[in-house]
Order: sequence, then structure tokens, then C-alpha cells
Amino acid sequence: MTIMTIRTNTKRVGTQRDGLWPVAVAKARLSELIERVLADGPQIITRKGRQAVVVVSIEEWERKSKRRGNLAEFLGASPLRGADIGIERIKDAPRELEL
Repeated sequence: MTIMTIRTNTKRVGTQRDGLWPVAVAKARLSELIERVLADGPQIITRKGRQAVVVVSIEEWERKSKRRGNLAEFLGASPLRGADIGIERIKDAPRELEL
């Protein structure tokens, strides 16, 4: 009696450590994708072999999209604030417009 062993590729698409998920696999294994996002960080979904979107946890989304102040605060924190920079206004005549 002869026993043959056929070796197959056991690496499933969409579960690689590189975090790339073809859209069909992402749809079929959404729960697994979510678990990977929560455990390993952002996961990329590809469409037609090209990177299309990134899935991130809500904590990371809130951290990245959180507003860090307004324009006045940004300009006020500038290292050039208080520097004596001489900027003069150009006093040319305004251009003529046809309406």
C-alpha cells in the first residue's frame, strides 16, 4: 500500500500578516477583518489588485481626526511670533476689471 501526501498552500488569502485583504475576502470574512483591525492595527482592502481603502479602529480614527485647535492658536504658537519681520504692503494700483 502506498500513501501519497499532497502538499497544498495553506496560506489563506486575506489572512496574511501583511494586512492586505481583497474586497471579496473582506466581505466574506468581515468579522475576522474586524478582529485583525482591533488586534493588529489598520488593514488595507484591495480592489482589482490596487489598494482601495483602510479599515481602522474607532479609537485610532478619533485620535487621527481630532481637531488640534484653530488657526489663531496655530499662528499664536508659531516660533516666529514676536519676531521683528518687516513685511511691507505693495502699494500698486489695483488692476482694471471688465464686468
